[in-house]
Amino acid sequence: MALPHTARSIQLSGWMDLALSEARRTVDAGDVPIGAVVLDAEGRVIGRGYNRREADGDPTAHAEVLALREAAATLGEWRLEGCTLVVTLEPCAMCAGAVVLSRIPTVVFGAWDPKAGACGSVFDIVRDPRLNHWVDVTGGVREEECAALLHDFFRAHRPRA
Repeated sequence: MALPHTARSIQLSGWMDLALSEARRTVDAGDVPIGAVVLDAEGRVIGRGYNRREADGDPTAHAEVLALREAAATLGEWRLEGCTLVVTLEPCAMCAGAVVLSRIPTVVFGAWDPKAGACGSVFDIVRDPRLNHWVDVTGGVREEECAALLHDFFRAHRPRA
């Protein structure tokens, strides 16, 4: 049964709180503040992640990939059917590909990524009809708050000359 619009909005906002909490964990490491959580069908967190590219020296250590890995380990299964990925920024092409491969049916994200987004802005990998799995996407959940976190980070860490 679908939740009424206001109940769904409250639910999505609460889920985004969890992803924002993960994003804030990057502050000391100097990584871009992006956070993600994977929830099972009952809304329990089964995977968490935040960007660790700088901390780990790993170009694939994006929040989404780390959360998907933890969720798969928690379930003992790579197919994350019935789960939801919640992330503070629209997933990039790599992360969108990982979503498709993990069979996640639902992605919820905060800020749109007009430079590298792959869930509807620049690309739409998760709904590409040539692939064998498609994803329901809800973007713009607490968009301003998620975008502000990124804006503040880049203003502090990458000042313009």
